Formats: sequence, C-alpha cells, structure tokens
Amino acid sequence: MPMRWTIQHPEKFVHIVAEGAVTLKEMEEHFDALLVADAMPYAKLFDATNADPIYSDEDVMTMGARLSAYTATVASGPLAVVGLSDHVEITFRRFVNVSPSKRPARLFKTEAQARAWLATQTTP
Repeated sequence: MPMRWTIQHPEKFVHIVAEGAVTLKEMEEHFDALLVADAMPYAKLFDATNADPIYSDEDVMTMGARLSAYTATVASGPLAVVGLSDHVEITFRRFVNVSPSKRPARLFKTEAQARAWLATQTTP
C-alpha cells in the first residue's frame, strides 16, 4: 500500500507515510479514513520523502472539490509535509493552493523540523 497512517487520538495527531506512486485514489482513501475517524482537526505529519506523487491537473481539481466539501463541515488541523524532491514540493504547493482550508501548512526537509513546527501549532 503506497500510503499508511497512524491516528493517535489522545495526542490529536496523525502520522502519514507515503511510499512509491501515490495517486488520487490513495489520497481519497486517506482523507476518507481520517474523516470517518474524526481526525481531520488533528495535526498531521505527512512523510512524502519516498513518495512519487502522480496527479493530473484534473486530479488536483477533484481533490480541491473534495477538500471544499470537507472543510465546509469539519475544521482541518495543521499540516507538516516532509519531502526532498522538487516533485513533492510542486505537488504540495498545488494542493495547498486549491485547498479552501485556512489551516497552517508547511513543507520541511526533515521529520524533526516538521515535528518541532507542529509542536508550536494549535489544533481547532
């Protein structure tokens, strides 16, 4: 499975790891699982260090529409993405731009930097 996640309810924290090709389908499954688990407001650490995001412009717009539906009813927690490749950075920026959420979101080169930043953020 290209994506796996651990939801830590007591800490209000989600750790997501993506490896290999990640498509719209995997992202939709991940968002649906977080919604069902009432974890959307939690802080999220998304490790995309070994991910290869594969999204068309249409996929990005589809995800933007889905995120609009989510944020209409549920707050989104802060998002820290870890990734080194230009492809991950471009994909991160595209999704942040189409997301209607006003949550803080940043890209980091290391998990330690991402965790330190998340520790300074508040969750809704």
